[in-house]
Amino acid sequence: MSSASHDIRDRTVPRGDPDIPAYDLVVVGSGIAGLTAATSAAEFGLAVLLLEKTERIGGSSAMSGGWFAFTGTDEQAEAAIADSAELFLADLLEAGQHRNDRALLETYLRHQHKTYRWLKAHGVVFDEVEISSGQSAPRSHHTAIKDVLAGLHAAFTAAGGHIQLEHRATHLRRDCSGRITGVTVESADGQHQITARAGVALATGGFSRSTELLSTFAPEQLTAIPYGGKGNTGDGLRMAWRLGAGLADMSCVSGTFGSHPDTGEDFHELLTAYYMGAIIVNKLGRRFVDESRDYKSLGRAVLTQPGALGFEIFDAKVRAQSRRGVALKDIDTLEDLGHVHRADTLDELATQAGIDPATLTDTVSRYNCAVTGAAPDDLGRTSLCHGVGQLQPIDTPPYFAYPAKSLLTSTYCGLTINAHGQVLDIDGEVIDGLYALGEVTGGFHGASYITGTSLGKGAVFGRVVAQHIAAHSRPPNSP
Repeated sequence: MSSASHDIRDRTVPRGDPDIPAYDLVVVGSGIAGLTAATSAAEFGLAVLLLEKTERIGGSSAMSGGWFAFTGTDEQAEAAIADSAELFLADLLEAGQHRNDRALLETYLRHQHKTYRWLKAHGVVFDEVEISSGQSAPRSHHTAIKDVLAGLHAAFTAAGGHIQLEHRATHLRRDCSGRITGVTVESADGQHQITARAGVALATGGFSRSTELLSTFAPEQLTAIPYGGKGNTGDGLRMAWRLGAGLADMSCVSGTFGSHPDTGEDFHELLTAYYMGAIIVNKLGRRFVDESRDYKSLGRAVLTQPGALGFEIFDAKVRAQSRRGVALKDIDTLEDLGHVHRADTLDELATQAGIDPATLTDTVSRYNCAVTGAAPDDLGRTSLCHGVGQLQPIDTPPYFAYPAKSLLTSTYCGLTINAHGQVLDIDGEVIDGLYALGEVTGGFHGASYITGTSLGKGAVFGRVVAQHIAAHSRPPNSP
């Protein structure tokens, strides 16, 4: 298909009922997945409508820390980071406990570098590369995510795309053959129909804001802090599930450990000081988990503790690693908010934080002995993060305590898809004309999640879906 062979304006002319607007592609949801798919499809010459049920673009992506997981990048080369697609795949499978759909992982790895280049060509700047949850090498690339979303939105409209805010898709429309042909939408003006000639792409995020769906699939997560876009109520999941779509990883829902109990929606408050050298204790002052594990596993573990609360305990050496404005490492801002306790002694710190002083002192002493090799670690910890990084004793005042709970940013499960992003029914057959990408899908992460693969898969599969639709679309009136 030639993207320049016809005028986009001609493609927005309705076919059939003149009262029903028609587009080639309707994308539902405007996070990184939806914006990437919509922008790419518009740049391929398709007539695209982007629907967003809230009053602004971005969804959960706009509330994220802005980390993308890529390998083989310029930033890794400049930092002399040794990494490979093979190591990345091994990490994905290990974190997912080999429950992942390998075809989706291989698709990600095959397209991730081109997606990285495409993002940079659209003005995205990656200012830092770090190692984090589930990674054996630093491959989390940080960027100002709201700038990324704004840039893609501008590129989308420049390419002729249309966006409708405060328009909620409620039902998928099918023809007599079962093919998806459009959506039913609700807005302030009432209910109306929209035709999608080439297909509908669901990028509606997870269901972290749906008490009903959490009660059904992950009732234990109701004690975590609900987070993510306020539109994350499972709309896309419900629409496709109603038509017989398959589901994957529904038993793997977990929050991420590291958010203060008073975390709000305006600031992505998530601290992973445990990957910088901190330990995690409960109210009694006892450690309860190997802190080097992925933070989804840590999020599950803290739910079993008194008050579902843990404390990240660290010293001045870890505090010195803070990076203001960089999510996961920004201790400076957390102190400004009054969310971090500071004291010259562990006893004083424990008293401030409401932790048993004698037990905390003993816990730190036992940990420090293990770090020096004088005794085995009580919980088997041998590294900072996923086998990487040398442990350091907690022995340099002042000392710090950050109270934290599990934050349910997204649900990382959902509709079954194939490597093209096409939705599959419960028998594994393609539902013609229906695509899904981003956090509404399952199968990619398996049991757990690696930092940066949420935004990463949204962008990668946004490109994959757009390319597939463009390759299988025809200009109006073509044979």
